[in-house]
Amino acid sequence: MLTTFRDAAAEIISQPITFAFREDSAPRRYTPDYLVHWSDGRSELIEVKYRADLRANWRHLRPAFETARTWAREHRAGFRIATERGIRCPMLLNARRLLPLRTAPLDDGVADEVRAAVRSLSEPTFGELAAMLPRDRASVLGALWRMIARADLRTDVTVPLGFHTRLALP
Repeated sequence: MLTTFRDAAAEIISQPITFAFREDSAPRRYTPDYLVHWSDGRSELIEVKYRADLRANWRHLRPAFETARTWAREHRAGFRIATERGIRCPMLLNARRLLPLRTAPLDDGVADEVRAAVRSLSEPTFGELAAMLPRDRASVLGALWRMIARADLRTDVTVPLGFHTRLALP
C-alpha cells in the first residue's frame, strides 16, 4: 500500500525469487517478500519483518539477507528490510484514506475554485480553504481530499493530515 501510494506506476512483484545457498555446509532457501520496480528506473528487493523477529533471529536471518543483498547489487537494485516502525506510520494512515480517492469523481468547477484560492493565499491550510470557498462544505472537503490524493495539491503526506495541513499547487 505504501509503495503504491508513493509511486502509482511502481511494479510490485510478490515473492519474486527464491535463493538457494549454503550456511555451515547445510542447504538453505530464502524468498524475499517483494521486488519493486519504481517508475524512476530503480529496483528494490524488500523483506518485511517485525523488529522483535529481527532481534531474536538475526544470526539465522543474516546469511539469507546477505545473499539477497549480493543478488540486488549484481542486478543494480537495492535491498531493504522494512519493519513495523517504517510501515505503521502517518503515511500509511494517509494512504488508506487517500488511495481510494485517486479514482473518485472530482467536480472540475470546485477543483478550479480550489486552485484559484490556493494561488490567492500564501501557504493556505486545508481548513482555510474549506472555510473560504463559497460552495457547500461537503463538496469542498471532498474536492480537497481528492486533489491531495491525486497530487493536484501538494502537501507533506508523511505527517497526519487535517485542517492545519498546509497545501500548495504542484
